[in-house]
Amino acid sequence: MKRYEKLADDIAELIRTGVLNPGEKVPSVRHASRTFGVSPSTVFQAYYLLEARGLIQARARSGYYVREHAGRALHEPDMSGRTAQTTEVGVSELVFSVLDSLRDPDTVPFGSAFPSPSLFPLQRLARSMAQAVRDLPPEQVIAQMTAGNPDLRRQIALRYGTSGTSLAPDELVITNGAMEALNLCLQVVTEPGDLVAIEAPAFYATLQVLERLKLRAVEIPVHPREGIDLQVLADSLAHLPIKACWFMSGLQNPLGASMDDDKKAALYRLLHRHDVPLIEDDVYAELHYSPTRPQPVKHHDREGLVMHCGSFSKSLAPGYRVGWVAGGRYAERIARLKLMTTISPSVPAQDAIADYLQHGGYDRHLRKLRHALELQQAAMLAAAARHFPAETRVTRPSGGYFLWFEFPERVDALRLLQQALAEGISLAPGPIFSATQRFRHCARLNHGSPWDARSEKAMERLGRLLKAF
Repeated sequence: MKRYEKLADDIAELIRTGVLNPGEKVPSVRHASRTFGVSPSTVFQAYYLLEARGLIQARARSGYYVREHAGRALHEPDMSGRTAQTTEVGVSELVFSVLDSLRDPDTVPFGSAFPSPSLFPLQRLARSMAQAVRDLPPEQVIAQMTAGNPDLRRQIALRYGTSGTSLAPDELVITNGAMEALNLCLQVVTEPGDLVAIEAPAFYATLQVLERLKLRAVEIPVHPREGIDLQVLADSLAHLPIKACWFMSGLQNPLGASMDDDKKAALYRLLHRHDVPLIEDDVYAELHYSPTRPQPVKHHDREGLVMHCGSFSKSLAPGYRVGWVAGGRYAERIARLKLMTTISPSVPAQDAIADYLQHGGYDRHLRKLRHALELQQAAMLAAAARHFPAETRVTRPSGGYFLWFEFPERVDALRLLQQALAEGISLAPGPIFSATQRFRHCARLNHGSPWDARSEKAMERLGRLLKAF
């Protein structure tokens, strides 16, 4: 942690605990420099960071002051007391109707599933694409359609290895984004009518895949910080013929929950005991805010039971549609099924990303991206504390770009969506994240766009709509 970040955290704690109250002036730059033993430039950087977090504001010719309501923090959602539910899945019509309403580019994109394109190095990627296409030998156009780009496979395997998870490149299957990887994994281990354990709430695309494949969902509750409820899962595995699990062990969408390493190991032991495969959806793995990347459940896999799926869509190249699966014991079956369906992802897109990973400064880009997302999360949390009803609850993920809000029970999220769209604001309502269309008073908001006056105004308008229920 840099010195200015530590100073900002120390001052934020003073605000949180009431030592510095809303409306009160914070120490001047000169005074803070002497008190904390740091340079004035360090103090300025800390104050800029606190401004971005929405905790303090500058007043012309007067200094910095604690913002009104900055000390108020919304509580975490209460997800206790929930049990597993088994159900047919039929949410696609609702999901499509909601997604159709989110396409207007002029709306504030709180309902989007992606970060802002401005956060990605698209021009640098374009140069990698041009270079890769110029240098591509004609014979490789065909060869890479079946096996995938060898440099890309090596780069992905290297990222696994440097983060502590040993992986053979032969285990990797390159796919058309993570969604194809997840679809393929599910198809090789299930038949129509089978039970699949999923999270509740779950990413809506999970529900749509199960519906398309005519699979039944066993909804396992998720704690907003700790992830899947292992006791409920253990009971379900003991009493139901579950054929596969589809979980996000880190930065789960929509809650943002992340299991710690001990719990991931316990999850793997439980599934190994029942010989039930895990489809690990880990598309947000690179968006952690911590100094080191958390290990996936795949890190504990010695029997090839885990199919670990990733993508560059959320961290580098949305629209390039390049993903992969480390398929374990199922890798050959996944590869054959891919050849029977889409054959291959775009060869130029694979080459472009392989070139960028080798020469483009991927880790430098990721550091900037994570820093931006963390500042934007703090800004949205601070704005919610200022504008939303006091009974509102919200998650505080350790990465990613989503916040899950649990509003007062009188709020209808689907009606809130329609009212918000009329004011030029999108959101993702809770019912689209459940096979049984629960979470009617909840919503997922995206803080993946640079925070500005338009964002702040949108949160104020949402607060006004919420208080009118």
